[in-house]
Amino acid sequence: MSPASTGASTSVDAVSPVRSSHSASDSRMAPGGPGYRRMSFALFLAGVATFALLYSTQALLPLISGEFGVAASEASWTVAAATGGLALFVLPMSALSERFGRRTVMTASLAVAVSVGLLVPFAPSIGALVVLRAVQGAALAGLPASATAYLAEEVRPKALVTAIGLFVAGNSVGGMSGRVITGWVAQEWGWRVAVGVIGAIAVVCAVAFRLLLPAPKHFRPGSLRPRVLLGTVRDHLSDPLLRRLYAIGALFMTVFGGVYTVIGYRLTEAPFSLPQGIVGSIFLVYLVGTVSASTAGRLVGRLGRRGALYLAGGTTAAGLLLSLADSLPLVLLGLVLITAGFFAGHAVASSAVSKTATRGRAQASALYQSAYYVGSSAGSTVGAMAFHSGGWAGTVTVGVLAVLGVVAITVLGSRAARVAARRQPVAAH
Repeated sequence: MSPASTGASTSVDAVSPVRSSHSASDSRMAPGGPGYRRMSFALFLAGVATFALLYSTQALLPLISGEFGVAASEASWTVAAATGGLALFVLPMSALSERFGRRTVMTASLAVAVSVGLLVPFAPSIGALVVLRAVQGAALAGLPASATAYLAEEVRPKALVTAIGLFVAGNSVGGMSGRVITGWVAQEWGWRVAVGVIGAIAVVCAVAFRLLLPAPKHFRPGSLRPRVLLGTVRDHLSDPLLRRLYAIGALFMTVFGGVYTVIGYRLTEAPFSLPQGIVGSIFLVYLVGTVSASTAGRLVGRLGRRGALYLAGGTTAAGLLLSLADSLPLVLLGLVLITAGFFAGHAVASSAVSKTATRGRAQASALYQSAYYVGSSAGSTVGAMAFHSGGWAGTVTVGVLAVLGVVAITVLGSRAARVAARRQPVAAH
């Protein structure tokens, strides 16, 4: 695969080939056709609910620390447990969706996740809260494992990019609004009411999703054969390029998870001492990531995949260093650069996974998502521990080391590509 062949889409190629015949594809949904608008809105709401729930405690960590009397490193487990649960269960959920259907798995996942979400405000201890969040994350794994597969089977190929774009938009809106809403609500009524509000919003989204999503017409159930699944996973993990891409996704998310888990503590403490509502609004910076992810394809076209990764890593590192300043405008500019670099790097790496995997793309994508959320859990935990021991500089150090890891892996990829290029003429001769 040439470096320039990687596009910016993070999800289009990440699913198994559509099983329906070519003639049947004419009956799939398309813009303006029956069911398309309902389907798009339903999956948008599913994305909102998923990511609002997944990161609902991230902007509230200082308040959770205060109520339970725990350090940032302990409170951060309320985030790490959720993303870790998702990372562990996304591959099994992708297999279940092959057997029982995409809509069934998505519905069940949301039902369990929102039910747990209504229990979270009543957690009596930090331990109980972490356990509830882990169960919630495991349940939510059914959404990313099934949504893109549903779209690939039910939407015409020419409309697929737009349909998946709406689902991804729901993800970013949910992740951003969940943090912003909880920040402002918690400022007035506390963190328990804040996560309760997110739970209520998720219930409405889940019910509307189930009522609006059209029944699948092109799904063909497969069998749950562990040997086949394990063989596919083994093949993906034995591919050096896929292993590098999984590691890059995990390292980028280590930076992002650490920064956004700890930033609330940094901004509520001196010299900034910002109120909780303002801290929650910091997550509006996510909009920058939406833009940078959408432009990643053009970056790859101009710089190649590895060049785009170098630029994303350099942008992220520059933001980390800039955030060390005790100036709020410079800290915010640093967050903008970190967010832009992360989303661009994530878009490049995840789309390269789809291009690289020639079979079992659903499993290849699931493995990437698993690595990605393992990175989120690691970043949340290690970044908070570093903050506890060394302040914001400690968290920045963890982030810079992760970026250096991305650069090192990309350099190894460049060397491997040069070696492969030198061998090709010999093989052809």
